[in-house]
Amino acid sequence: MSSVWSRIIVLACLCSSAFVVLGQDVAVEADPKINSPYSRFGLGDFNAQYMPAQGGMGGLTAAYHDPYHINPLNPAALSRLDATAFEIGIDARYSTLTAEDASAPFWSGNLTYLALAFPLINPINEVLDRKDTKLGLGMAFILQPYTTVGYNVETTQEAGSAGLSTNFLRGKGETYRLSWSNGIRYGGLSGGLTLGYNWGTLENSRRVEFNDLPLSYTTEFLDEYTMTGLFWRIGLQYTYAFKKVDEKGELKPTGQRLIFGLHGNTANAFNTEAYRFGRRFNSNFGFVELVDTLFNEVAVEGVGQLPAEFTAGVTYERLNKVRLGVEMGLAQWSNYRNDAQSNTDLSNSWQVRVGGEYIPDYLSYDSYWERIRYRVGAFYGNDPRSFEGDQLLDYGLSLGFGFPIILPRQRTSFVNFTVEAGQFGLQQALRETYINMTLGFTLNDNTWFFKRKFN
Repeated sequence: MSSVWSRIIVLACLCSSAFVVLGQDVAVEADPKINSPYSRFGLGDFNAQYMPAQGGMGGLTAAYHDPYHINPLNPAALSRLDATAFEIGIDARYSTLTAEDASAPFWSGNLTYLALAFPLINPINEVLDRKDTKLGLGMAFILQPYTTVGYNVETTQEAGSAGLSTNFLRGKGETYRLSWSNGIRYGGLSGGLTLGYNWGTLENSRRVEFNDLPLSYTTEFLDEYTMTGLFWRIGLQYTYAFKKVDEKGELKPTGQRLIFGLHGNTANAFNTEAYRFGRRFNSNFGFVELVDTLFNEVAVEGVGQLPAEFTAGVTYERLNKVRLGVEMGLAQWSNYRNDAQSNTDLSNSWQVRVGGEYIPDYLSYDSYWERIRYRVGAFYGNDPRSFEGDQLLDYGLSLGFGFPIILPRQRTSFVNFTVEAGQFGLQQALRETYINMTLGFTLNDNTWFFKRKFN
């Protein structure tokens, strides 16, 4: 077995082991990982599917490609990789929930992604063979959370002649995505295809107590379901390189170019298996006495449908110096369906993202700060979920840094750090002000698929 495929098998086993641990963590966790009351609607809060290299620029993905970084949303970008990239990321989030005059802070954090991508044609071979091929091939395996449910809320209200009632609302769980992507390039045109698998378990519960009736019963409802299904995505990119005539009268690239990109998919179906349980019990004297089981439904099979999504953008790039981009994404969440849920009334959503990257001098020998990639961006859009008829908003600013690290044999790797500050929800209702910090490690190796020659 070749050393390249040995590496692939070892890294694939590491990725699988890591997500087995994640799955076990979800199963045994006592408290939700986040505290977001809006996550009880739909599939929960959406996790960013981009990585810190794109997150620092507002989350640009449609027209983004880089020789050392993975673009997980547009598979066409894989054909532009010059080195194998193994990426892992972690994040920490500080958020404050505010409603009228009350507020509550909350810390959360998690492993955000594991990814392995590599070019199937090593560019070093082209240099040694003195070939200038227009063909590029790339492949990637990516594992990351998709949505998260987590809330622990207590509400009190008048219940007519029965007095005050208290509702304890609680939910937890996550869904994940495992994807296999391939990209191909010929000249300036690139295309790619992603095939993947969605899975996860989400749980929602509600308990009702009557405060003014000391001998009243407590009613509890539990809804839990598992979702599984395949998904796919396609991507396209076209790179137009500006050229000028040199001293010999030949057209040569100036180092400036425009990148046009898009990625998207039609609706993707999934299957569900639900468990529903309701009971009434008495806990007035320090112990729990089951009074009645209202219902107990096990392994209720159903189907669902994720929406069609589409994102398009354009990026201007001056190689190894400046990158500026803008993109817009649309998602048809009004067609979302889920037999395991009753609260599936979602709306179509859109997002606009802008951002840029600046490198003072990527070849600087006397100043490390000049080799750092400085990134800034902004995003604005709405969420598929609504509250009292108003669709939720999500907007904010991002700031990022890419720290290059020179490894043995002059191989360049990166530590990427991104901070996103924004607000989610509705200004006149419950809103979340957050600061999300993501740290990503990108290890690059240009020796994969390198044909060694001996004289």
